[in-house]
Amino acid sequence: MSGAELGARLRARDLTAAPAALNLLENRAPERRPEIAALLAEVAPGLLGGEAPAHVVGVTGPPGAGKSTLLSALARAWRAGGRTVAVLAVDPTSKRSGGALLGDRARIDADPADRGLFIRSTAAGERLGGLAPATRAAAQALAAAFDVVVIETVGVGQSETEVAEAADTVAVVVQPGSGDVLQFLKAGIMEVPDVLIVTKADLGQVAMRARRDLAAALRSLGQRDVPVVAVSSVPPASGIDDLVAALAAHREGLDLPAVRTRARRLGALADFVAEHGERGLRALGGRRAAERALADTDAGADVPALVAALEGQAAGA
Repeated sequence: MSGAELGARLRARDLTAAPAALNLLENRAPERRPEIAALLAEVAPGLLGGEAPAHVVGVTGPPGAGKSTLLSALARAWRAGGRTVAVLAVDPTSKRSGGALLGDRARIDADPADRGLFIRSTAAGERLGGLAPATRAAAQALAAAFDVVVIETVGVGQSETEVAEAADTVAVVVQPGSGDVLQFLKAGIMEVPDVLIVTKADLGQVAMRARRDLAAALRSLGQRDVPVVAVSSVPPASGIDDLVAALAAHREGLDLPAVRTRARRLGALADFVAEHGERGLRALGGRRAAERALADTDAGADVPALVAALEGQAAGA
């Protein structure tokens, strides 16, 4: 099936097109670029009549913080509310096979018969930003078909915050009693989250102390409006409904066209640099000049069209 046909199926909210669409988007062969561009053109704002309807949620945090268990509980809550959910889990790359090392399809508890829940594990590859090369494109494509698209990254660090450029809402997960609060402050990660999540609230005072420390840190940074939600996935689960509400409230307050336009432009710049390196960036006059050039493009342009515009400008420089 062609890329255009897959894109049209996603635009019609045909969830069964998701696996084939991601297979295409993850194919990095140069000869597949026209098919990928055709797919993404079909789910661009121009044909959709506006921005894709999904809420794109980035979930990140240190390994072992309980992200997968949390996502299992979140997915159940969203599905119970009748919402369709796609999870793009970006895992570390296996040095032996080159594939996803942890495999969130296995780690996230899901009913295999539930056609409204789609889970895909992808390997981060050599990208340091916590996102696989095709993750941005996959999120943009699936956002046309699903109600919620989740991007779960391999971790948090100064070089692993790309998810903030790809998602509408970023949730950072913290494990109480692990020193995460101090590490977040050192790394400057506190500027990333739209929602902070303290997992393992069943630990009691340790979890509540982490929540207080994070709230105090946010106040010191002038970000007191960022909610800090304590959750427990241990039955009976607690805090999940509050978290769903906090994520939804953030989405409702967004200027979504501006957020999505910025995401596409940053994605195009990242793809251009991945393809052409620093030499290509210098041909554009540097990163700031490239960003200024993108600012003059059509707000609804898809990523391949934006990359093509940058390539044309670099060739003519």
